[in-house]
Amino acid sequence: MRFIQRVATISGAVFIAVSLLGVFTGGMVGMRMSGPSAMLLGLFPVNLLHNLVHLAFGIWGVIAGRGERSSVIYALGSGAAYLLLGVVGMFTDSLLGMVPIGGYDVVLHLVLAIALAGCGFWAMWFAPQRQPARA
Repeated sequence: MRFIQRVATISGAVFIAVSLLGVFTGGMVGMRMSGPSAMLLGLFPVNLLHNLVHLAFGIWGVIAGRGERSSVIYALGSGAAYLLLGVVGMFTDSLLGMVPIGGYDVVLHLVLAIALAGCGFWAMWFAPQRQPARA
């Protein structure tokens, strides 16, 4: 298993764990933000849709971890998504009034974006490439 595959698999497993942790901390309030959100670890606001997004990224990461190319696509795609969420979170506390993305989530999303996209670019540009087997 290549490094980038480990990154995709481990980050996917962490996203799944965070999703489950968000459900158990009371993040099943609903899809609309009609009041205060449940707080994951006392820092990060979550609700049902937020937990489902984490679960989707987690499943994508675990599945992408099976192949090298799909792992690079996962790292770059999720890195880009989290960069977008981090930037949007600087200007609003919720995405379309449905997903809480403000507060400490902004910093977390930007750190995730740098880490995941950085690993994706490293794997794409600098990681040693496998040589085809000779017969």
